[in-house]
Amino acid sequence: MSSHPLAEIAIENYARFLPLDRRLSMVAPLSEWWRWKNHQIHLLRLPDSNAPVRLLVVHGAGAHGSALWPVASLFAGRGVDITVVDLPLYGRTITAFPGTVTYQDWIDLVVDLVSAEVDGRPVILLGASIGGLLTVEAAALSGGVAAVVATCLLDPQKRKARSAMTRFGPLAVLLMPMLRLVRDPVARVPVKIAWLANLGRMGRDPGLGRLCAKDARGGGAWVPLGFLASYMRHPHAKARTTFLPVHLMHPEFDEWTPLALSEAMLRTLPGPITSRLLRGCGHFPLEEPGLQDLLNGVNDVAVEVSSSMK
Repeated sequence: MSSHPLAEIAIENYARFLPLDRRLSMVAPLSEWWRWKNHQIHLLRLPDSNAPVRLLVVHGAGAHGSALWPVASLFAGRGVDITVVDLPLYGRTITAFPGTVTYQDWIDLVVDLVSAEVDGRPVILLGASIGGLLTVEAAALSGGVAAVVATCLLDPQKRKARSAMTRFGPLAVLLMPMLRLVRDPVARVPVKIAWLANLGRMGRDPGLGRLCAKDARGGGAWVPLGFLASYMRHPHAKARTTFLPVHLMHPEFDEWTPLALSEAMLRTLPGPITSRLLRGCGHFPLEEPGLQDLLNGVNDVAVEVSSSMK
């Protein structure tokens, strides 16, 4: 299994799903590398030393940094210093031993990245898809995050969430006991995310789902069974017990992860919590007016966080 694909799918491939005026206002990122354990972590950045707040954007299981950049770049000039990370197994990040990567590695990486870049400015984490609850858990463990914005908050231990996130629907529940059997060498067996996740529901445009599924850096990536088992069984205990501002900004027409499931998870968090609907958006929030809702929502959080530091 390789963490690097043969085919190249660029930022521009994802950008074409944005409204035209948004495409014209996109800003190209700087590409950087950060050594973390046995990984070379790829980062996309739009630095702004004058911005009072830093924004770290974290993808889920069907995307990667370049896929999210068309949206992330729209925060340029809005008072945030932007970083988008490629988590191990995804994007351009180089992993020496991909068969050993677990969901806990993703959480630990985000915690360590926040710590490594402390510069006195508050940090907001923006988590997309399963990156939503991941960022809440990482922020709770870090103690160095001012707020989390999540487009989705699926609890993988809940039956309805497991049914929603996989292709198997209700049958996914029957497969869960088998996760206990996923140990080496079975844990290292690679599977393609597109086989398991219903990427056809990634967005309102079916073409977006097809793009994600064939993108070997994203939805078409190969991940070890051990990673999937570790995600499905993760309790997110710290997220459930740590006082932390969490803002759910959920797409209105998300056919993959229903709003009710995210709000149910949100209500279990200590808070403070808020919920905002991204009008007209699918799971990957690229449509208007919800895209503007997301920009406004993150801006509101950034202003609130910046003001609280004065």
